[in-house]
Amino acid sequence: MIITRLVGGIGNQMFQYATGRALAHRLDTQLLLDVSHFQHTTDRHYDLGCFSIQEMLATQSDLDDIQTVADTTYKKYFKIFRSTFRGRKPIIRFKERYFHFDSSVLTLPDNTYIEGYWQSEKYFKEIEHVIRNEFHIKKPPDLLNKKIGNDILACEAVSIHVRRGDYVTNPITNRILGLCNSDYYNKSVEDIAQKIDRPVFFIFSDDPIWTKDNLQLDYPRVYISHNGPERNYEDLRLMSMCQHNIVANSSFSWWGAWLNSHEHKIVYVPENWFRRAIMETKDLIPDSWIKVKNENFMN
Repeated sequence: MIITRLVGGIGNQMFQYATGRALAHRLDTQLLLDVSHFQHTTDRHYDLGCFSIQEMLATQSDLDDIQTVADTTYKKYFKIFRSTFRGRKPIIRFKERYFHFDSSVLTLPDNTYIEGYWQSEKYFKEIEHVIRNEFHIKKPPDLLNKKIGNDILACEAVSIHVRRGDYVTNPITNRILGLCNSDYYNKSVEDIAQKIDRPVFFIFSDDPIWTKDNLQLDYPRVYISHNGPERNYEDLRLMSMCQHNIVANSSFSWWGAWLNSHEHKIVYVPENWFRRAIMETKDLIPDSWIKVKNENFMN
């Protein structure tokens, strides 16, 4: 079996699932999801139940075998003996070593617990069709979201995602990630307006008031703010239906753009994902996406 640890919001959980799913597929083994982290936090919760995934949760017994491998040498071998006696193989723990793509992950053996963020499509590119199918949202849209979806399909729709929320309120997150400024969005909007006819911009944000006050677009636009965090998957579905995407430095809008299946889609992404160059992000951004400079982050 492969066990993947889920943490963070829906975008991070999708990366963690996709990487675990690809590894389990390669090994022809079972994937289990460790959701124990969400028992100890109130600001995040398990979000993948909305998708058509292989949803099998790790039991406490499964997790007990993992924790022992990280123990001292004496305890480690004692627990391995105990697991073997019970007819169960010990499970090794593999932690993400750096932010960029690590090819050794693709060669990990069966009975491995993976812990990390795995933010690169290279971990699951070989089963892209499987991931796209399993990230299909099970529940049909309600009447309002269905209408917006039909409007999106009827025009040259471009999604814009403006991520604020904890990027503003959490000083640690702000110091690490920062926020894409209006220059980034304006440059992206003007560039795509030169490439497509009659664009209509669908703007998604957790701070619609700021967005309306600060993004002054001379094009038709629709503000999407009715779904809220409890139905974040609805925004994800609508973003993926757009023909083109302008994403924030957010795994949520990354997935909205990646799940966009339009053949000739144009995707804009901030060149600087972090406020400071503390991590190598060369494998985060797919080759076909257009990087836009955004040196001057908003405070």
